[in-house]
Amino acid sequence: MLTLHIGNKNYSSWSMRPWVLMTQAGIPFKEVVLRFDSFDPDSQFKRSAEALSPSGTVPVLVDDGLVVWDSLSIAEYLAERFPQHGLWPATAPERALARSATAAMHSGFGALRSHFPMNIEASLPDVGARVLREQPAVVADLQRLQALWESLLARHDGTLLFDRFSIADAFFAPVVMRLQTYAVPVTARVADYLRAVQALPGVQAWVEAALAEHDFRPFEEPYRQAPAAG
Repeated sequence: MLTLHIGNKNYSSWSMRPWVLMTQAGIPFKEVVLRFDSFDPDSQFKRSAEALSPSGTVPVLVDDGLVVWDSLSIAEYLAERFPQHGLWPATAPERALARSATAAMHSGFGALRSHFPMNIEASLPDVGARVLREQPAVVADLQRLQALWESLLARHDGTLLFDRFSIADAFFAPVVMRLQTYAVPVTARVADYLRAVQALPGVQAWVEAALAEHDFRPFEEPYRQAPAAG
């Protein structure tokens, strides 16, 4: 059986992508969580991650001794390993568009990622409003993101980016959760897309597990203080 090594579900946006992809597609796998204690070289997390792959990060997929790291590489491997699941769209032009959108999320939107870290358990609308007032680069990222989604949704006239669930939707799932956490205003069509992604059983399963963790990690919490003991 495939084994997927991931980080804390509340915080690990990179881990969320292949986990949601495999769960939503019905690909069986074993989950191993490497708890975030810190990202320092001598932390338990870093030692465990470095023992798995050269990247020293998660997610990492292990398939009968083969080790695949990086969320996009894992998604491409799964698409080839399980062609029956149609993880990319069926036609070459649509696959090209889906790969372009996925790569844009994988490598871009740095300001949004930096100022809106994934934190599924939190509700931070005041932080969201402040960041949008003070950080024009985040506003620019959000404009580009919504324009991308709008163009794909209009092209396919559906609630998901390519009519049916694909790798692209799995890759955008973490930013969907970010927009909810920080109460970011979006267009009506994008709001429909956010609801459609959040309604996916694979996303709901991840969110349910994230909410059950109750594992506050101070280095992942730039906007909140640790809860009082007791």
